[in-house]
Amino acid sequence: MPEDLAAVKRRIEELRAEIRKHDHYYYVLNQPLISDAEYDRLFRELQELEEKYPQFVTPDSPTQRVGAPPAEEFRPVRHAIPMLSLQNCFSEEEFLEWDRRVRRLLGGRQPVYICEPKLDGLSVELVYENGVLTVGSTRGDGYVGEDVTRNLRTIRQIPLRLLPLNGKAPRLLEVRGEVYMEKEAFRRLNREREEKGESLFANPRNAAAGSLRQLDPGITARRPLKAFFYALGRAEGITIRSQEELLAILSKLGFPVNPLWKRCESPEEAIAFYHELLERRDELPYEADGVVVKVNDFSQREALGEVSRAPRWAIAFKFPAEEATTRVLDIVVQVGRTGALTPVAILEPVEVSGVTVSRATLHNEDEVKRKD
Repeated sequence: MPEDLAAVKRRIEELRAEIRKHDHYYYVLNQPLISDAEYDRLFRELQELEEKYPQFVTPDSPTQRVGAPPAEEFRPVRHAIPMLSLQNCFSEEEFLEWDRRVRRLLGGRQPVYICEPKLDGLSVELVYENGVLTVGSTRGDGYVGEDVTRNLRTIRQIPLRLLPLNGKAPRLLEVRGEVYMEKEAFRRLNREREEKGESLFANPRNAAAGSLRQLDPGITARRPLKAFFYALGRAEGITIRSQEELLAILSKLGFPVNPLWKRCESPEEAIAFYHELLERRDELPYEADGVVVKVNDFSQREALGEVSRAPRWAIAFKFPAEEATTRVLDIVVQVGRTGALTPVAILEPVEVSGVTVSRATLHNEDEVKRKD
């Protein structure tokens, strides 16, 4: 390679490394190191060099997050390790029964638990080969998801190339997490859609799922999506022995990790964390519908195994359904396409789970009479 081209390539690589660093500090750590104007200058220099020397453009360049043409459909992606669903529990008694079952299967030993907020978002898996993002998919049915790689690339928190760990990247890493939309961003998006006469999203999860499953990545890029990562599929070239270690390593590799997790030495500590988070539920910037409690030690997880598509080593301790009181202002009759008549209550607007509710279908006459 001629010396001038070698210098151009070196400069492009320097710019990419610099921009990746600033993306991580700005979007993941919320600690910007430079002004927006300085960042724009670096990004513009990289764009100009790549336009002039297209032979040096790579898929993991920061300039390649947006720009892919719309797809005709999402191709299926089979998960190498199934993305299992979780068992649910709805009371302290049910949770303690699960804890007793875990201890019994572990020969009476009390495991350490890691407790994390259960986000109400869309589960995804990212596959990295030699540190570079190659495939991103939705959970789907747990065995086969949809390829949404181009859309996931537009989420600025998601690293296109991993930060080096001890000077190198794992040969293969499958990372799992949740794409979500914060409550305030959801309200802002719905206001914008209302002004344009577009249909409104029902809730933040619906908005996140609809935004990620766009055939045009440009639409996804304009939506205020965020992500947290907390789980692992296959991993080669790296050894991780516990959930606590996994969360620390994910953060070092450049992934956003929810800071509201807690190590609990007993089921009582886990219950206390559940109540602490329940009290803070309305203050959280995102929708959370419970706490996920996981056995920390991966060797203990292996011993516990799974049952009917759910791991024995984790449980979702669900929050009670949110309720609100309002007044019925009117009842109107809605005529369906088939001519069916459905009574609809017009309500004094009230906010529930980040959504303003102003109408409710009264299709269940028996339930209405029971509550009267």
